[in-house]
Amino acid sequence: MKLTLGFSPCPNDTFIFEAMVHGRVDTEGLEFNWFLADVEELNHRALEGSVDITKMSFHAYARAAEKYLILDAGSALGRSNGPLVVSKKTLRPDELNDALIAIPGKLTTANLLFSIFWPKALRKREYLFSDIPGAVLSGEADAGLIIHETRFTYRAMGLSLVADTGAMWEEMTGLPVPLGCIVVNRNIDTATAGKVERAIRRSIEYARISPRESVDFIRQHARETEEDVMREHIKLYVNDFSLSLGKEGRKAIEKLFAVAAEKGVTGTLPDRIFLL
Repeated sequence: MKLTLGFSPCPNDTFIFEAMVHGRVDTEGLEFNWFLADVEELNHRALEGSVDITKMSFHAYARAAEKYLILDAGSALGRSNGPLVVSKKTLRPDELNDALIAIPGKLTTANLLFSIFWPKALRKREYLFSDIPGAVLSGEADAGLIIHETRFTYRAMGLSLVADTGAMWEEMTGLPVPLGCIVVNRNIDTATAGKVERAIRRSIEYARISPRESVDFIRQHARETEEDVMREHIKLYVNDFSLSLGKEGRKAIEKLFAVAAEKGVTGTLPDRIFLL
């Protein structure tokens, strides 16, 4: 059986899926027509319901939940890894309500977290995540909401931290920050979806045991190709929650959707959102 699979070119995703898409692990007879796309493009494709398995932001999932179920393996959750708000000039967090903010997409979880903490900050402009530091440095935007590799390079670019939305989330809830998930189309039968979930878990385990196998694939698609940056990126976003959400991971996801709904950022979700 052949399924479509979409994931981002970011090091954490290419690290997770390299072994799976290159036949290094048992996929239980499944084959994949895979493609890479920026997370916001993946989000929009998921809204259409056109992909069998895809990475997507939890924010976007709130709008596509009728079409997809969240898999237990492959998600990006963690601590001290949330989106950061940065600026070139000195800017206080309470000044963000009137600032022009560069964001990596309306459907990203970064924008969801930002909206939870700054609901009055409505002046936003969308950019590809890797273009946000440049937009802030050039003065196109007063501040930028950064994710992925730019978390590790913004200081060297001359930008300063204004706020850490992940730290704010952890302080408010005591839970890890849910960022992105791997989902399966509800049209896929449960047995096949289970095979996908197991294949992803095997792929992560393989990558952890044999990290050198995936280096070329990761570097080929990464925005920042310095090995130290790629290694830190993977270390931050691929963790035990990626192998299995567990009770704490599921609790964090449910809490995010509850808070977002309470704030009016998202709507009500179906009763069932997880595969199992």
